[in-house]
Amino acid sequence: MSGLKEKLSEKIDAHRPRTTKLLKEYGDVKVGEVNVQQVIGGMRGVKSLVTDTSYLDPMEGIRFRGYTIPETLAKLPKPEGVEMPYVEGHFYLLLTGDIPTENDVADVAQEFQKRGEVPQYVFDMLKAMPADSHPMAMFSAAIVAMQRESKFAKEYKDGLDKMKYWEPTYEDAMDILAKLPRVAAFIYRLKYKNDDQIAPDPKLDLGGNFAKMMGVDKPYDDVSRMYFILHSDHESGNVSAHTGHLVASALSDAYYAVSAMINGLAGPLHGLANEQVLRWLQDVKAKMGDKTPSEEEMKKFVWDTLNSGQVIPGYGHAVLRKTDPRYAAQRDFCLKHLKDDTLFGYVDMLYRVTPDILKEHGKAKNPWPNVDAQSGVIQWYYGVQEYDFYTVLFGVGRAIGVLANIVWDRALGYPIERPKSITTDMLEEIAGVKK
Repeated sequence: MSGLKEKLSEKIDAHRPRTTKLLKEYGDVKVGEVNVQQVIGGMRGVKSLVTDTSYLDPMEGIRFRGYTIPETLAKLPKPEGVEMPYVEGHFYLLLTGDIPTENDVADVAQEFQKRGEVPQYVFDMLKAMPADSHPMAMFSAAIVAMQRESKFAKEYKDGLDKMKYWEPTYEDAMDILAKLPRVAAFIYRLKYKNDDQIAPDPKLDLGGNFAKMMGVDKPYDDVSRMYFILHSDHESGNVSAHTGHLVASALSDAYYAVSAMINGLAGPLHGLANEQVLRWLQDVKAKMGDKTPSEEEMKKFVWDTLNSGQVIPGYGHAVLRKTDPRYAAQRDFCLKHLKDDTLFGYVDMLYRVTPDILKEHGKAKNPWPNVDAQSGVIQWYYGVQEYDFYTVLFGVGRAIGVLANIVWDRALGYPIERPKSITTDMLEEIAGVKK
């Protein structure tokens, strides 16, 4: 048994009594109330899921196992001579709640290296898809195609103790995470680089190996580490995380769940937003004559945009009421590496003028930038300029949190998700609508 799996087993044994006690002794305690607006409005803010891997605080942003983003980036071990932590160490943190040691990280990295080979039939299938297939469709198809490799599906079919459901699920999670960077890089090179594939290097960590397979020089390895960590988890209520949880709750194996998660992430209201922000920034740059505008010129542009009924992409968040710490982490990176880049100049200028304008405008609940406001700009700067591919990168990162959650869902025996729906007539009756 690997060190991570052994540590996880200890954590699960210690955690199970807490869930059992809550159900048996406190099952009737009310957590909150639901109003008509929440029923019609996509269940916004309804407390109905348990997620221990992360929590989204309106003022502090995301906390990974209790650690803020700055704390996470500072505490996790880093490869020698780089700025960003091992992705392997972040997965260890999400699964166990503990900051890993260098040895713990090495153990996870070794596991990923052993499991990283992608079946040839996956590559063959991707090559057989139409050339204009969207990278997210290809990514989702590749993951679900590997379902035949699922250890959980095989062991469940043969008969498996419910208390051990988490063990083959953990094996599937490790297998999937080990393969996703290889699949993502293959899709990129297939679609955009004439299928000129670059072999992985087993000596490199996940972020470094991904950058190598993409064919992008340093410090893109740090960009990958940062990107995957920042996008890894965001509670379980967002579309991608919730979809993964929902599908897995039916005891569908992790391959089905992660493929479904990718499908949810592909929506323009979710993961596709980073692409939309970059397209908008490019359009702004063209309208400004490719020059860096003054603050007054940018203020006028923002006001003109708002007064025409449009929004400022990348600003606002359903929960956050301050600058997204994921944006702040990327901004720090940009100030160090991209400070003279014209496109980042636009991002920087927007950051300085937009929040105050949105406050004055009065219609935005949160006038601060979110994670999408500059993530695409970084990719563009390092030569990954194919917009359609950006959400695949998001998907590799989001799988880290979703898979950690699914393992814990199985360990704690969470049931199939089945909320109750009502008709509009019933809702009108509850609300006292006069007809």
